[in-house]
Amino acid sequence: MEYRRLGNSGLQVSLLSFGSWITFAKQVEDGTAVECMKMAYDNGINFFDNAEIYSRGASETLMGDIIHKLGWKRDTYVVSSKVFWGGKRPNQIGLSRKHVMEACHAALKRLRVDYLDLYFCHRPDPETPIEETVRAMDTLIKQGKILYWGTSEWMGTQIMKAHYIAAKYNLTPPTMEQPQYNMFHRYRLEYDLLPLFDMGLGTTIWSPLASGILTGKYNNGIPEDSRLNLEGFAWLKKKVLKPGRIEKCIALQGVADDLGTSMAKLAVAWCAKNPNVSTVILGASKTSQLEENLKALEVVPLLTDDVMARIDGILGNKPDNIDYW
Repeated sequence: MEYRRLGNSGLQVSLLSFGSWITFAKQVEDGTAVECMKMAYDNGINFFDNAEIYSRGASETLMGDIIHKLGWKRDTYVVSSKVFWGGKRPNQIGLSRKHVMEACHAALKRLRVDYLDLYFCHRPDPETPIEETVRAMDTLIKQGKILYWGTSEWMGTQIMKAHYIAAKYNLTPPTMEQPQYNMFHRYRLEYDLLPLFDMGLGTTIWSPLASGILTGKYNNGIPEDSRLNLEGFAWLKKKVLKPGRIEKCIALQGVADDLGTSMAKLAVAWCAKNPNVSTVILGASKTSQLEENLKALEVVPLLTDDVMARIDGILGNKPDNIDYW
């Protein structure tokens, strides 16, 4: 396993990490979740990603129970939570000081830890001043309840404003951003966030397989056990299966075949090759999927300039890397 620093912090995270979105307490049984966590840890993964919204807290509870059961030493793993969608009543959603603080306390209990290594603002909150959120995160850091805070799916200008407020009032700035990043979703990481990498921003990217389409498993239809067939996830199916994507996946399969690898490993390796990626979050509903994806780092050296150019030619979506700030 390779380890990278999380931005300009001293924290080292495994280049491949493990997350529980959709799968834990939703797609997989508890026994499979234990096996996946153990496999990830035994293969050098040290970062485990979660959020209050995942299965309405049940995902964090399951992950916390597994970590406790496996008896991992606290200094051998990094665990995260995210705050935004806590409930439907007032003050149970968003990034107010009240919700940020209460969601942190709830996550600590569910994950059975004394502190969160990483704590993310899951989305920007137009109803709460950024200054209020930055101050709440700074308070939690000073209290020792979180070590680093960051954002998820914030625009570069919003993150920059958080940095400005932190500098102005001598508060702790965000250390990391968690954007979606994969072959079909490149703009945020390859364009919008570019100026922030010079400031030391770390990234914990999610959906490297674009909800499974980049494994090639949808090339001939949607399998019955796919997350795209889960009740309540019609919105995800619509987002993933956009016109022209299957044709591109079929062409990408040709690249994978020529490299002697699988589509899934190619897609994960492509993400890991980007030096602005601190860690690639893997998800799995089966141990066989995780076992396959853990081998992706073997493919990174095969991604030469010619291979990357071939992939860009198939995708046709490489953003203009112009610093417009």
